[in-house]
Amino acid sequence: MADFNKILEPGDYKNNSINVVIEIPTGSNHKIEWDRKNACFMLDRIEPVAFAKPCNYGFIPQTIDEDGDELDALVITEQPLTTGVYMKARVLGVMKFVDGGEVDDKIICVADDDRNNGDAYQTLEDLPKRTLEQIEFHFNHYKDLKKPGTTKVEGFFGTKEAQEVIEAAIKRWNDAK
Repeated sequence: MADFNKILEPGDYKNNSINVVIEIPTGSNHKIEWDRKNACFMLDRIEPVAFAKPCNYGFIPQTIDEDGDELDALVITEQPLTTGVYMKARVLGVMKFVDGGEVDDKIICVADDDRNNGDAYQTLEDLPKRTLEQIEFHFNHYKDLKKPGTTKVEGFFGTKEAQEVIEAAIKRWNDAK
């Protein structure tokens, strides 16, 4: 397997196009994480089925978020994507999120080229309201059985805010080299 952080760049985030590597498919309760040190995927834990991911979960290569991991991306598609694939994604916005007191923001995106829906999703406002409600509910509650009250969605923001989060994460990556 290739080291995604060596072969992929973050993408053209200033034009809302990023590269995303998928870790967890929609509907999975497996917490699969990219192990940066070993350049491979690792099963971190198995979550209760009730807390399966409401959308695909991945990361943007060559970024570091405030929690020390690559910047997370939530990819909304009609079908689950496979762990280990990468894609070009269109940035719609960012979900500001705190996990255990640490900032752990999530970039909200869709496939850059979605011919199935005619590229209908260009902004967060284009997504079904219920999709964002389900994502918010999931992230506010997915740790309730083990660490209740440790996660908080602080809101959804548009592409400008998402670009700022991505830019800061790229800077952290470059500063860590």
